[in-house]
Amino acid sequence: MPTNRLSNGIRLSYDDHDDHGGHGGHGDHASHDGRPGQGVPLVLVHGHPFDRSLWDPQVRALADTRRVITFDLRGYGASAAPEGEANAPVTDFGDFARDLLALLDHLGVARCALGGVSMGGQIVMDACVRFPERIAGVLLADTSPATDTEAGKAFRRETAERLLAEGMKGYAEEVLHKMAAPYNEEAAAHVLRMMLAASPEGAAAALRARAERPDYRPVLPGVTVPALVVVGRDDTYTPVADAEAMHAVLPDSRLCVIERAAHLPNLERPQEFNAAVRDWLARVA
Repeated sequence: MPTNRLSNGIRLSYDDHDDHGGHGGHGDHASHDGRPGQGVPLVLVHGHPFDRSLWDPQVRALADTRRVITFDLRGYGASAAPEGEANAPVTDFGDFARDLLALLDHLGVARCALGGVSMGGQIVMDACVRFPERIAGVLLADTSPATDTEAGKAFRRETAERLLAEGMKGYAEEVLHKMAAPYNEEAAAHVLRMMLAASPEGAAAALRARAERPDYRPVLPGVTVPALVVVGRDDTYTPVADAEAMHAVLPDSRLCVIERAAHLPNLERPQEFNAAVRDWLARVA
C-alpha cells in the first residue's frame, strides 16, 4: 500500500475519505478542510498494536457526510518500515503527535476533530499539548491520562523484549479477550488479525516510548473544546472509573459508557459508538 513522506521525513500510510465516501489519500492531492455545512474533518488515531482498519465501522458510518482521515501510526500497519528502508522507530512518545501534525500539514487541514482509542487517546492528549490551536474537539476512548507506575513501565519494557524475541502470536492470543470481549466474536476476529499482522519491531518501539510518556492529567482542565469520553463497560485496561475521572475535569465533556464492550467499543458496538460520535461532532460544529 502506498505511503507518503511527510515534512518531518517520516513515511505514513493514510486514507483521506471525502464527504462522498471517497478514498483520496494515498498520494498528494488537493485537499479541503471540510465542506460548508459538514464541519471540520475528523481524524482518528488507532491504538496498540493495531492499524487504521480499526476505524472501518466509523469510516463506513461517517464518511458519507464528513471528511474522515485515518492513518497507520509510525511502526504499524503500512507505516511499518519496509526492509532496507529508513523509517526510524519512535524513541519519544511525542514522535507520534509530531507525525500527526506533519500529516495535517501535508493534507492542508487547519483544524480537525481529533479522536483516539487507548494509546491513540494518549496521542490525542499529547497533541493537545503540542498544537491545541489545530484541534476543534477531542474524542478520548478507553484511554487513561496518567503515566505508568514503575511496575507498569517495567512490564511494557519486558513485553517489548518478548515481542522482539517471540513475535506477536503468543501476546496477541493472551490479550485478545481483554481487547474485545469474547461475546463480540466478529470484532475479536478483526482485532486478532490486526495484532498478528503488526510489526514486532514497531510495537516494541512504541511500548518503550509509551512507558516514558508524561502525565497528561494536568492537561485536561485546559482542553476547553467539546470533548467526548467513551469507555466499554467491561474494559479492564482502562475501567469506567478512569473515564469518569477524565469526564469530571474536562470543561466541556460528555461521558458515554457502552454496555457489552471491552477495550474497543468502536469495533464491538459500532452503532452505539457512532451515535455518540455523531452527537459529539454536532457539538464541535
